[in-house]
Amino acid sequence: MKFTTRDLGKLRWPILGALLLLITAGLLAGWSLRNAEQAEQQRRSAETGKNQIEQRLRQVRTEEQEIKERTQIFLHLQKTGMAGEERRLDWTEMLQKIQHDMRLPGISYEFGAQQTLEKTPGLAYAYLASPMRLQLRLLHEEDLLNFLARVQKEARALVLVRRCKLSSSPRSNEPGEALPQLNAECELQWITLQRPPNTK
Repeated sequence: MKFTTRDLGKLRWPILGALLLLITAGLLAGWSLRNAEQAEQQRRSAETGKNQIEQRLRQVRTEEQEIKERTQIFLHLQKTGMAGEERRLDWTEMLQKIQHDMRLPGISYEFGAQQTLEKTPGLAYAYLASPMRLQLRLLHEEDLLNFLARVQKEARALVLVRRCKLSSSPRSNEPGEALPQLNAECELQWITLQRPPNTK
C-alpha cells in the first residue's frame, strides 16, 4: 500500500488534530508543573509559618514557666522576710536576744548605708545590701561560729559573712571571773530584695 498525495489530504485533519492534542497536552503538563511548584512553595511557606508559630508558642510557655517560678521564689522570699524594706530594729533586737541567750560578754555593731548590689534595667526589684561591722567578746572560738549560725538562721534577711578576725583578749589578774578570751571583728552584709529607691 502506497501513500499518495490524496491520502495525505485525507490525513491532514487527523494529523492537525493530533498536533493540537499534543500541544494541548504539553500546555496542560506545563501548567500542572507550575501549579505543583506553586503548591510546593505554598506548602513550604505554610510549614515555615507553622514552625515559627510553634517556636513562639514554646517560647511563650517557657517565659510563662519562668514567671511562675520567679513569682514562687519572690513569694517565698517575702514570707521569710527577705523581700521588702530592711528591718534594722528587728535585726538589732535579734542580735541582743542571741547575745543574751548565748551569754556572750560583749557585743557592739554598726550598720552602714544601704547599697544596691546589682543594677539590672527593667527589673522591678533589686538586691540591696546593708553592711554591718560587728565586734564580739567571746569565751571560746565556737561561740563565734554558733553566734553567726544563729544570726543567719533567724534573721529576716540573707546574712553574708564577708570577713572575720579573731584576736586574744588582754588577760586580767582577777581570779574566779569568766573573762572573755577572744575578740572578734566581723564584716557582714544583710541582703534584702525590694524596689530600688528611684522606682515608683
